[in-house]
Order: sequence, then C-alpha cells, then structure tokens
Amino acid sequence: MSMNKLSVYGATGFIGGTFCDLYPDEIVKIPREERKPLSKDIIYFISTTTNSHVFEDLHKDVDTNLTVLMDVLEHCKDENITFNFVSSAFVYGTDIIDAKEDDVCEPGGFYSITKRCAEQLLISYCKTFGVKYRILRIANVYGDDKTVSAKKNVLKFLIGLMKEDKDLVLYDDGMQLRDYMHVSDICRAMKLVMEKGEINSIYNIVTGNPLPFKNIMEKARDFLGSKSKFNYVDYPEFNKIAQAYNYSVNGDKLKALGFKPQISFDEGLKSLCV
Repeated sequence: MSMNKLSVYGATGFIGGTFCDLYPDEIVKIPREERKPLSKDIIYFISTTTNSHVFEDLHKDVDTNLTVLMDVLEHCKDENITFNFVSSAFVYGTDIIDAKEDDVCEPGGFYSITKRCAEQLLISYCKTFGVKYRILRIANVYGDDKTVSAKKNVLKFLIGLMKEDKDLVLYDDGMQLRDYMHVSDICRAMKLVMEKGEINSIYNIVTGNPLPFKNIMEKARDFLGSKSKFNYVDYPEFNKIAQAYNYSVNGDKLKALGFKPQISFDEGLKSLCV
C-alpha cells in the first residue's frame, strides 16, 4: 500500500480526471473494477450526474451512488484511513438560498436523494469503524468537458447552440441563481480542504457568488457576438420536483481556509466561447 499517495476512485470522470491531471505525482488511480484502496487517503468521485435517470433506469442512481460505495467501504475498516467523499449541493433541496453545511437537507430527485443517503451511510460507517471522513459538496461545475450534453454540461451545451446562432429556451424569467466554479478551481479547493480542512466535517466547494442564469447567457452571447434569442417557457413540473430552482450555496467555510478561485468566471466563460 502506497503511504503517501491519494487513492482516486472515479479518475476517468470530468472532475476526477481533472484532479488527476493537476496532481499526477500525488495520486494513484483505482481501476473501475477495483474496490480496495491502495493508500490510506482516499478521494471518491464515483457518481451519476443527473436526476433524470428515473425515466431511463430506476436502479442506476442506487447502484452507482450507493452499492459501489458500500463495496468500497467494505475495504476501509481502518482507523488510519481518511475518506474524502465528493457529494453535491443538490442534497440541500429544490430551492437553495445561501445553504450552509449544517442546514437541513431535503433533496427532491433520485440523484439528489441517493447522494444524501450516501453521505449518511458514509458518516454512520465511519463512526462505526473509526474511519475519518470529509464530505465535499460541489455546486455548478463548468470547464472544457469532452462530454457535451444538456444533462451533464448545460453551460457548454447552450454556448454551443449560440455559436450556431440558434435560439435558446430559458425557464420562467431566466433569473434562477447558479454558482459556477471552474473544474480546475474545484479540484484546487478539494485539495486545500484535504490538506487544511477539519476531519469528520462537510465543506461546500463553491464560490459563494451566484449569478442569475439569464445574465450568464447574456455574457456568453456578448462574448460570442451571437444572434441567438432567448425564449422563455414555464418551469417544467419535473424540475419543480427534482431540480434546484435556485442554487445559492454559502462558501464561507471554504474561504476561511484561504481559498480563492484562480479562474474568474468571465475568464472561464470566455474560454468556452472560443
């Protein structure tokens, strides 16, 4: 077992892959089919990414977000292990306003519910066996993800449409709050929390400076010089049940560790508009 490396589960995903690219000498990638860690420090990225699986495969969120985690935890009955679990701010509920780490969580969709359930199972397991843990809740991630779909990378997907001068559909008045942080900064924030953050605690990995989604799209349109128009429709019923209308998450606890994003939102947004 490597004593000084960080075992990375989910090293091929958007955030996990970026983390490995940023810190190649400090990590050991755990193959998809493996469950046993190769070091005492773990960061766990394995997850589904959307609440819409309920329409396609009712078991997918449970199998990925819970069953695989339980299989990994079976190999973690060691008081010297620190398990850093990457979760989602979706666990807070469907209208998130300045959510703090100790706020009551009321998730709505299958993805959100299983992420919260995974948090609770992890905490119970770690307390039972004396394992140390941290929970890292991310909000809206963006960056140069190679998987461009409306489900996984809405921002890049819509920018792609505007590059072709296609009109966009926005919900209600488009003023829903979103807290976008560049994937590289998310990884840097996680690294900082693992180095300086409290054990057995939760951290929001956010900027703490949300913006209305319409304003974000207007910025992107200006950067592109696009002729796209915005069409507004009622907020879908499923989104009211499962999605976060506003996504405003408090980042004070992360800032107290000294974290500052290296990539401003305007800079990151422009990079997607090239």
